Amino acid sequence: MMPLPGPTPPLNAVVLAEHNWRARQHAHETRVRAWTDPHQTRAACGEKHPVYDFLFSYYAFRPAWLRQWHPGPDVVLAGVGAREFLRWPEYRETPDGVGVDPAAFPAKRRDSLVWLRDLLAATATRPPAFGCFGLHEWAMAYRQTPDEIRHNAWPLRFPPDELARIVESQPVRCTHFDAFRFFTAPAKPLNRMQPARETSLENEQRGCLHANMDLYKWAFKLAPFTPAELIADSFALARDIREADMCASPYDLRALGFAPITIETSEGRADYERHQRAFAERSQPLRTRLLALCERLLA
Repeated sequence: MMPLPGPTPPLNAVVLAEHNWRARQHAHETRVRAWTDPHQTRAACGEKHPVYDFLFSYYAFRPAWLRQWHPGPDVVLAGVGAREFLRWPEYRETPDGVGVDPAAFPAKRRDSLVWLRDLLAATATRPPAFGCFGLHEWAMAYRQTPDEIRHNAWPLRFPPDELARIVESQPVRCTHFDAFRFFTAPAKPLNRMQPARETSLENEQRGCLHANMDLYKWAFKLAPFTPAELIADSFALARDIREADMCASPYDLRALGFAPITIETSEGRADYERHQRAFAERSQPLRTRLLALCERLLA
């Protein structure tokens, strides 16, 4: 028996000929493999990287998933090759081709999607703050022994007592819970606020490097509904932010080609703020696209 035809595409759906969507698929994979191939080569050799591993460990989205191309909602893929996408349960066949169906978003995840929509909207409209100067990485190493330091395969730029003095001499203003929760126990009371996961909607702001890195997390958590290009754009931002984040850290990574952002000096703090402002500006279009995706899935 022939299967019954699936739902018709929405009136505003874009139908892509196979040669067009194959070109987008190939361009995406080529772009992403510039990031995933070196990581997989290092992993195969047991080589750790203090900057880039974070993007594949803390953000636990497999390289193979990052390479996978998806068009996003309201795009129909024409041609016989489009049937390969039917191996994902979120895809449906229509008379014009195959596309991801927003109605297939799991009902049990709807509350989480509403929370994410609200978080993105609040972050987009809240004034950014630029006064933290990257001290979160220093607070994660504050008053630790050499064996306790997270990236202890790499030297610190200062001895422990001097590192502690630098932390204590500046206001610690971390607003991001997922950075604050990694502070050492002695460092947590130094923070001017005590962010919690339950207060993220009240605290998250786009001057925070980690809040902007997390756009990558939110993008891949909505896959395969998220257009792959949006995931890749968010990864590119997260990668650039991670580099700046670790340059501003207390670790000496010059052997890897990362010159320090010397936040212990007034010049370094000004340099860090310039990075913050640029990342805050770059994050907004991505946040807007993610917010529109949330609204589309909730419609």
